[in-house]
Amino acid sequence: MSSAPRTLLDKIWDRHLVRRAQGGLPATLYIDLHLVHEVTSPQAFAELDARGLRVRRPDRTLATMDHSTPTEPGLDLDRFRVIDAQCANQLEALRRNCAQHGVPLIDWGDERRGIVHVMGPEQGATQPGMTIVCGDSHTSTHGAFGALAFGIGTSEVGHVLATQCLLQHRPETFEVRVDGALQEGVAAKDVVLAIIHRLGIDGGTGCVFEFTGSVIRSLDMEGRMTICNMSIEGGARAGMVAPDEVTLAWLEGRPLAPRGERWEEACELWRSLPSDEGARYDHGVVLDGAAIEPMITYGTNPGMSVPIGGAIPSADQIPEGSRPSFDKALRYMGLEAGQPLRGQKIDVVFVGSCTNSRLADLRAAAAVLRGRKVASGVRMLVVPGSQQVKRQAEEEGLAEVFRQAGADWREAGCSMCLAMNGDRLEPGQYAVSTTNRNFEGRQGSGGRTFLASPQVAAASALTGRITDAREVTS
Repeated sequence: MSSAPRTLLDKIWDRHLVRRAQGGLPATLYIDLHLVHEVTSPQAFAELDARGLRVRRPDRTLATMDHSTPTEPGLDLDRFRVIDAQCANQLEALRRNCAQHGVPLIDWGDERRGIVHVMGPEQGATQPGMTIVCGDSHTSTHGAFGALAFGIGTSEVGHVLATQCLLQHRPETFEVRVDGALQEGVAAKDVVLAIIHRLGIDGGTGCVFEFTGSVIRSLDMEGRMTICNMSIEGGARAGMVAPDEVTLAWLEGRPLAPRGERWEEACELWRSLPSDEGARYDHGVVLDGAAIEPMITYGTNPGMSVPIGGAIPSADQIPEGSRPSFDKALRYMGLEAGQPLRGQKIDVVFVGSCTNSRLADLRAAAAVLRGRKVASGVRMLVVPGSQQVKRQAEEEGLAEVFRQAGADWREAGCSMCLAMNGDRLEPGQYAVSTTNRNFEGRQGSGGRTFLASPQVAAASALTGRITDAREVTS
């Protein structure tokens, strides 16, 4: 092993290398934690059954129900089975497969249930130095803890279930440094949207982002998870933040975190993971945190964004090769080049998803809404990322703030993020959403999405128009 300074990625990759890449073939990487949900696992389990295979390490596999679950209060699975048979069948298949293969399942009635990328960290299953995979694009969320975490396809889900290993080409390293200090009212969501705006949606292709700098270090774990969550939207394979004392304090005492002597041993390892001084990255970019404004998207990918007080670019500001997609996006969104976004009328506000549904996100939204009312004609959904977040929000009185404001307080789940259940936009509706993707039809066929922070989402709900939260709270 080389004695040269190593990056965080180098250290984790080397520790998990089963077989090096050779002859043009990818390396074999050992997987510490395999997270499973109901959408991408049925075909993988079916492949195991067809070949007479068992899950190799059920103890390193953890399943939950999140994408297809109903979020309407009081709606049980028996009633949901009638409303949405396809989703109900997915949930039943997951329950059956987990029972057959001995995979731990956080089932519908379990108080720990939630979005896989919220539930895993809050249970302490996500830990620094791990390799983590899931059949879900936003597995990069877990990189906030100093783990190498990335999404995999259904065939790869089956491969990991059967072998606990994965064939992978080693990605390049890409340091994304955000220095300085954020302005008041600027959130982690604004930081990651500014990064993607700077790099583009393919800027990180073939790479793993390591987020560094004083702004990143100043964020709490929820903020770091938000940023790593959207690494994939910048084209990266994964996103990572080196573990520090903030990470360790957040993990200590979690149900699945090490305890006693094992905790002390784990902390010693985790403190050794940050990139060494002098470690070299393949690529890098530096952003000035003080220059970042609250951001809002205008198009149909997360890179199409502007500061909330700005305007949609004109065609001559767009690279020639990107103009066809730019024009197509504006047609879909019903917007015009040069048009200001602040003041744009909206119909729906959604606070939730694996990007922004944690307790800190709900606190931020509630602080804007407290003592105020959602505008007439606007539908606002607030969907916690887990049942634990839901309980905590209710104990703190946040849920009552949402209800009194006129928002719809829901059960935990993925909900309107990808419109896999009854929570969806109608054709032509505009939504300000705290999700990670604004693709055509992502939140409902014909629905049109503006991505923003929980603060901007809440402020926009109050006015019925895209609104800078600082105008409401100052």
